[in-house]
Amino acid sequence: MAKLTLEDVKNYIEENIGSFHEARQKGLSKLKLSEILLSKNPYLFKAKNILTSEKFVNSLVSAYISSQEETMFGGFLERLAIFICNKVYGGKKSSAEGLDLEFVKKGVIYVVAVKSGTNWGNSSQIKKMNENFRQAKQRLRTNAKKMPVEAINGCCYGRVVRTDKGEYQKIAGQRFWEFISDHSDLYTEIIEPLAYKAKERNQEYELEYARQINIFSLQFANEFCIDGIINWNKIIKFNSGKEKIKVNL
Repeated sequence: MAKLTLEDVKNYIEENIGSFHEARQKGLSKLKLSEILLSKNPYLFKAKNILTSEKFVNSLVSAYISSQEETMFGGFLERLAIFICNKVYGGKKSSAEGLDLEFVKKGVIYVVAVKSGTNWGNSSQIKKMNENFRQAKQRLRTNAKKMPVEAINGCCYGRVVRTDKGEYQKIAGQRFWEFISDHSDLYTEIIEPLAYKAKERNQEYELEYARQINIFSLQFANEFCIDGIINWNKIIKFNSGKEKIKVNL
């Protein structure tokens, strides 16, 4: 086991966090109002009594982007976890289907599915992870000279009440970061480096966001408003109708 230095972690974050910001910016610039309208629940926006194009578009885009960013940043955290485990335990990207990390700790081989938060999947996805764990453990027990093998679903943030899930153990937050690093305070110490150049990046992002909201608001008003009033029937028909409605978006 090697000792982890916070400088290693800081350097990795500063060298790689830019990819998250770039993906975020690129995703925003490629948005299309028609695609967002088709992907979100129009009934929800009606229930919130939204009355203006700008407010409708802002709420719509914000909800859409939020889910995208969660996925993007979750991927970054997963890569960070693998990097840290590699530094400390020589962990490597798992060759097993659907799993992320393999390493040896105190005479035990661990196979890990790294997830962003604790509420990450539905029942079929969890069932698939269970199967991936079973197959990985069977392979490793055959090849690893009878070393014990344990499966871990590690979550980068959150808490888990019941860790024993039968086929695997589920750990989250501080417990997960300590498990892969042997450093109990790492979960708080990675916060500050994540802000590297965040102010400059967010200024660029906010300009692009404002530009898109202005464009989308005008498009929305032209297509889905009559005399300045939102035409909810047309929105519902565009989103959910059997017949495809042609719009200029």
